Amino acid sequence: MLNIIWSDEAVEDVIENIGYLEKHWTKKEVDSFSDKIDAVLEKLSKGNLTFKPAGYKNIYEVPILKQITLYYQIHDNDIILVRFWNNYRDPNNLGIE
Repeated sequence: MLNIIWSDEAVEDVIENIGYLEKHWTKKEVDSFSDKIDAVLEKLSKGNLTFKPAGYKNIYEVPILKQITLYYQIHDNDIILVRFWNNYRDPNNLGIE
């Protein structure tokens, strides 16, 4: 199995997204979001790395929800979670080079 490493930005993104869901939606949506993250991370940790290249060097993307995309990179036996990006935000602020 591969190691999952969370960047500070990925942690902040998830906290922000969960905060939004808690404020504007129900616990059901929060739980669904968390379950979808867990399912994707499970696939990644097992080496299912067939998600699409994101157009940045060594960065891949996978949708978590229609509104949220996970950007990650592979380094040896590690999956580094770069961002959980809200797709309604300006992609120029993504901060990935």
